[in-house]
Amino acid sequence: MAGSTFGKLFQLVSFGESHGAAIGGVVEGCPAGLKLDLKAVQQEQDRRRPGSTPLGTARKEEDRVEFLSGILDGVTLGTPIGFIIRNKDAESSDYEHLKDSYRPGHADLTWEQKFGIRDHRGGGRASARETAVRVAAGAIARQVLATAGISIQGWVSQVGKERLVKPYTELDLATTFTNDVRCPDTETAERMTALIEQVRGQGDTLGGRISCVAQGVPSGLGEPVFDKLHADLGKAMFSINAVKGVQFGSGFDAIAMRGSQHNDAYIAKGTNIGTATNRSGGMQGGISNGEDILFDIAFKPVSTLMRGQASLDRQRNEIFLEGKGRHDPCVVPRAVPIVEAMACLVLADHLLRQRQARV
Repeated sequence: MAGSTFGKLFQLVSFGESHGAAIGGVVEGCPAGLKLDLKAVQQEQDRRRPGSTPLGTARKEEDRVEFLSGILDGVTLGTPIGFIIRNKDAESSDYEHLKDSYRPGHADLTWEQKFGIRDHRGGGRASARETAVRVAAGAIARQVLATAGISIQGWVSQVGKERLVKPYTELDLATTFTNDVRCPDTETAERMTALIEQVRGQGDTLGGRISCVAQGVPSGLGEPVFDKLHADLGKAMFSINAVKGVQFGSGFDAIAMRGSQHNDAYIAKGTNIGTATNRSGGMQGGISNGEDILFDIAFKPVSTLMRGQASLDRQRNEIFLEGKGRHDPCVVPRAVPIVEAMACLVLADHLLRQRQARV
């Protein structure tokens, strides 16, 4: 399927289903001679995998990344990097009741309408299980970016109505993964955790917000007009399961501002021309300006509830669907590495494209 390829120069092809033998990917365009830290790749995977936080699904997967090609003695060859992640704890019987039924809020019906067939086991390719492939590829992209001094950090900034209000410049982002909810503020993290546990006990689910910052990004990245940097970042984020909104810099708050308030005043910052307030989120005209790139991603509540919901079967009869399986009551804690991975993929792609932009 054509929609399984992402990127132009640094490219990922993803394959596999949630309850198949394995999921995997092929990374094309990674420069040769990069000394890959394979332990760091696995560490990123461990942060996303099922069971990585007690606030998530009870499914247990090792999610060991097995590299098949493109690497020799830990160094990239410049050839396609193939890898797989085996599915070992898939309980397909949990989904047998969905063979002829459609879950509310899921892609069951639309997938079947498009292809005429669907894999009902855990949602098949529509499952968030596929994002493990992106995390592995993003971990490679992160190491490409590190050679240019670029870093990416995401964190949970809201769960339901519990919101982190401190600006990221006042947070120690290195502490993000020291708690189960992945929020770099202890008091806020405790409130978020309590809310998730409360809602899980009710058989319900919550949405949330992830914030992300890319630092050290040089000015000049982005390809107008259709491949503007924020356009590609937006597409990358919207490709993640359950994402319903993306904003950069001031985002929707800009609606209430006047131009005299919103325009960033240019100031010198090191060797770059930076901005005083960075309301544009580190980009102008779709091109990075040398400032931090800051954006927020909104996630809807998980559609699978651990209580019954009204739905339809294949004959369009109304049914009452019982909630079964092992699911996250709130996806945002496990989604932080996914957001970071997609940002890494976009920025690595644009970094390579920028190197071709001039003689």
